[in-house]
Amino acid sequence: MKGLRILFIVAALLTYNLQYAQEGEQEDISLEEGSIDSQFEFVYKKSGNYRADGKRYEVVRTISLDKLRQNVLDTLSGFNKRASELKATISGHESTITSLNKKLEDTTNNLAAVTEEKDSMSFLGIMVSKGTYNAILWTVIASLLVLLLFFIYKFRNSNILTQEAKTNLSELETEYEDHRRRALEREQKISRQLQDEINKYKKQK
Repeated sequence: MKGLRILFIVAALLTYNLQYAQEGEQEDISLEEGSIDSQFEFVYKKSGNYRADGKRYEVVRTISLDKLRQNVLDTLSGFNKRASELKATISGHESTITSLNKKLEDTTNNLAAVTEEKDSMSFLGIMVSKGTYNAILWTVIASLLVLLLFFIYKFRNSNILTQEAKTNLSELETEYEDHRRRALEREQKISRQLQDEINKYKKQK
């Protein structure tokens, strides 16, 4: 019996709380605040109804309908305003992104130019890459080295030929002196023989 009383009290409390919650929810619903859906719900609950020709009709107060219409228009206007603000924000962001992309492109181009200038050198007033410059430089150095070796070879060869010519000239001069000396000796010998013959001839007379 005591348990039945407790169960009855709990059921009564639950019923009271549920009814209070529904009343509070109904009190929260109005045309002055809340979502459009809740305002439609408010108008629907506040409307009357009747049947005619087997059909059910809802009777809505004109002031409530006008208020609901105005609230819908205000909400749509707010949405449109918010959409315009978002579009303006998006447009501003797009402009910022475009500007940043332009700056990034300029920075990239400047970096590429600096890198190219760093990796390039001026050769006869023409900008060439370091690889090309080094190739030209080493080609010129190799060519000059080959020319130097060629001139050294020619100089040494000419020096050898000069020394040989001097040696040949010295030998020729020595040979000439020997020949001249022998010719002079023969001439003197012939002169003496001729003088002896002349002397013999004079004695015979």
